Amino acid sequence: MADNNNTYNSENFKNNLIKLYESNRKYFSSDSSEKTQKLRDKAFKSFKEYGFPNKKDESWRFSKLDQLFRDDYEFDFEPKLKKFDVNKIFTCDVYDLDTYCVTLINGWFAYKNSPLSVLKDGTIIGSLSKALEIYPEIVEKSIGSTAKIDQPGFVSLNTTFMQDGLFIYVPDNIEVEKPVQIISIVDSKNPIFIQPRNLIIVGKNSKLSLIHCDHSLSHNISFTNTVSEIILNENSYIDHYKVQNKGRNSSLITSIFFKQKSDSKIINNAITLNGGFTKNQIDLQIEGENCSSNLNGLYIMDKNQHVDNQVLVKHNKSNSYSNQLYKGIVNDQASAVFSGKVYVEKDSQNTKAFQNNKNILLTDEATINTQPFLEIYADDVKCSHGATVGQLDSEAMFYLRSRGLCEQTSKQLLMYAFTNEIINEISIEPLKNNIASLVEKRLKGELSICDQCILNCDSSEPKFIQNILD
Repeated sequence: MADNNNTYNSENFKNNLIKLYESNRKYFSSDSSEKTQKLRDKAFKSFKEYGFPNKKDESWRFSKLDQLFRDDYEFDFEPKLKKFDVNKIFTCDVYDLDTYCVTLINGWFAYKNSPLSVLKDGTIIGSLSKALEIYPEIVEKSIGSTAKIDQPGFVSLNTTFMQDGLFIYVPDNIEVEKPVQIISIVDSKNPIFIQPRNLIIVGKNSKLSLIHCDHSLSHNISFTNTVSEIILNENSYIDHYKVQNKGRNSSLITSIFFKQKSDSKIINNAITLNGGFTKNQIDLQIEGENCSSNLNGLYIMDKNQHVDNQVLVKHNKSNSYSNQLYKGIVNDQASAVFSGKVYVEKDSQNTKAFQNNKNILLTDEATINTQPFLEIYADDVKCSHGATVGQLDSEAMFYLRSRGLCEQTSKQLLMYAFTNEIINEISIEPLKNNIASLVEKRLKGELSICDQCILNCDSSEPKFIQNILD
């Protein structure tokens, strides 16, 4: 068990992970290509050199990492489930939402019929490890091309231990007719550490909508360290949603690396409704002209929950646009962090880049640290940043109370109106309606992680996937 005196620190954790990898190399080298193994070896060397970040690292100084470092995590180096029907334990209760639905169980791709599906338009969806086996020429060209492993952090650790995750390849000139929905589920009786790796490639003149849902099936301790690489080729488009509804004892670190080529467009929406420790990192590299990106975020934290959103947008070419809008409501003793950085490279003229972070604190104990930041080396640009931290509008509260509404209803109406700006950015109508409903429940204190689970378990006698498949 982890030391209750907090003597189990990052160095202990790092050394144990190094030993764990070295003693389990057979699970990683057996199905790795030469190129993938070189990438893994490079990441392992980097992890041994740099280890984990600490308070001296700017992007981590407001997030306590102590709760992440334990010595009792379990690791699934082999999938316990290969063939699996997600409908047996989970239902995505989004009315009229029609998607290609895939599932990760503890970081492993779970399937009913096949680990890889090829749609009639040539789009490939399925297991990353299987894709590396069948389509090495596609995977090896892109995996590791955007994720940064030469610095302290969890990306090099994920790359070292990567085995499976989601793979999507959209050929040129294809508009995938339905959104792809990935449901990432954590299920374990004991503390578990999982590290999914996702690779999404959108071809020239192609379009993809992707909905990524993170869920827990219980309140047991878990640590998920996910890395996703999303590559957009010329004139491509992705509409990307991240919905996080995790247990109070969960730790979730999500690192997404976007690469945009000329004339491509990104819409990214990150919705965090529940979670013990949540850190979302977005690294967007604009590598072509006439690109557009809209990055939106909404987080609602209460009790002792913590969320940290780190966004880096780097304009490396001229004539591109980016916009960041993150909004948060923080209650009780919860805490939130936002750090948005826009970097405009030399000669990246006619860049338009904007960022804004707005927050509401509902108690004196709730905290928010916000750091919008611009670093500009071109002279013909339009850039701005701003941040606000405040309480509910007293004049608006007075107006609503004077119309006969009680204090609680008035607060809920004002908070919902505050969130609506982000919800309205969701272009998939059934998803928008569902998120609006979940946010409303969350603001009323009604939403828990179990709302969409069909196991009907209780906290004292949790049932697990393994049980119901017997």
